[in-house]
Amino acid sequence: MATKRLNEKVALITGGTSGLGFATAKRFVEEGATVYITGRRKAELDAAVGKIGSNVVGVQGDISSVEDLDALYAQIKRERGTLDVLFANAGIGSFAPLGEITEEQISKTFDVNVKGTIFTVQKALPLLKDGSSIILAASTAASDGMAAFSVYGASKAAIRSFARGWTSDLKGRRIRVNVISPGVVPTEGYNTSLGMTAEQVSQFADQMATTIPLGRVGRPEEIANTVLFLASDESSYITGVELFADGGLNQVK
Repeated sequence: MATKRLNEKVALITGGTSGLGFATAKRFVEEGATVYITGRRKAELDAAVGKIGSNVVGVQGDISSVEDLDALYAQIKRERGTLDVLFANAGIGSFAPLGEITEEQISKTFDVNVKGTIFTVQKALPLLKDGSSIILAASTAASDGMAAFSVYGASKAAIRSFARGWTSDLKGRRIRVNVISPGVVPTEGYNTSLGMTAEQVSQFADQMATTIPLGRVGRPEEIANTVLFLASDESSYITGVELFADGGLNQVK
């Protein structure tokens, strides 16, 4: 039987209760990892842990809170000692065209997506083994200039920049830092974070499918497989890259 790609590895996935984070946590466990997932709401966190079933630990917390991050890493250090993989996935977004952008939207988006990602990674450094893998979650929205989505897009552009800088910062420890930029992949976040109805999500997916070279939107499992590749030794000579998983949307114009 083939060796599992994350056999005996310890991984952390922030925002792992639903969508891309949950799909990735499930995939990591299938590939032999012990996975810690975070979420802000206990009921959803407990449900996600129950669905995955084994080799998964849920830790309630908000990545925009440094106190929550400290508690998270204290628990991982106490229970496992070290980390092999970090998928900094947690993030939020909201729509507002220029002219309607508010200070509240900017503060909330950048507190989670930018500040939260910085401290998620920085506070993990003492636990991360030399040669480990960090994957940051960005988005095609950082590149394609979608209307009413500029604040979110700017926050994700910052994520891309982090990967370049941190690759240089961490080269002495051989820690790889890469970015995954999903395209249109409908998840629960379209409803909860973006406030879209089920009908709006369906209409949006149908509309976008006509612009995607592969002729369809993506599935969370497809993004999970891409993150797995970046987490595993199969990508051992890849660092500092932005890997688009978008059906060709941002690659073919």
